[in-house]
Amino acid sequence: MLNDFYQRLVKQADSLVAGEHDLIANMANISALLFTQLEDVNWAGFYLYKEEQLVLGPFQGNPACIRIPMGKGVCGTAAESRETLVVEDVHKFEGHIACDSASNSEIVIPLIVGDTLFGVLDIDSPSIGRFSEVDKAGLTAIADSLMATQS
Repeated sequence: MLNDFYQRLVKQADSLVAGEHDLIANMANISALLFTQLEDVNWAGFYLYKEEQLVLGPFQGNPACIRIPMGKGVCGTAAESRETLVVEDVHKFEGHIACDSASNSEIVIPLIVGDTLFGVLDIDSPSIGRFSEVDKAGLTAIADSLMATQS
């Protein structure tokens, strides 16, 4: 069960993507929504799976790494395993890719429809331990809402 904050955020996300099938447009709006509504985050956005790697997509925050190899860093590891990763301290994550030295914790949610990997939702925070199981559940629901536009 989602808490009240995430119930409202999922409803907002649903209304932003309703009736729109353009993935890039929807990712742009969702990244803006997350960046403006989540507390204590310094980056919110997407990497798209292209050419056997992750390529920077729509985001809010400081400039970011453009390409991430599969299996590298938090994003590449989450994409390759197809499992959400909640990393309390990115500096303790083996192979972490520091696109922004101000980021200290991270959550990455793979975007999958059927057996197809579309990319990942990536959110960073300057605080260690920022993301919880509550965030994981709420952000997964938002990612699912976004990906429902692609099925």
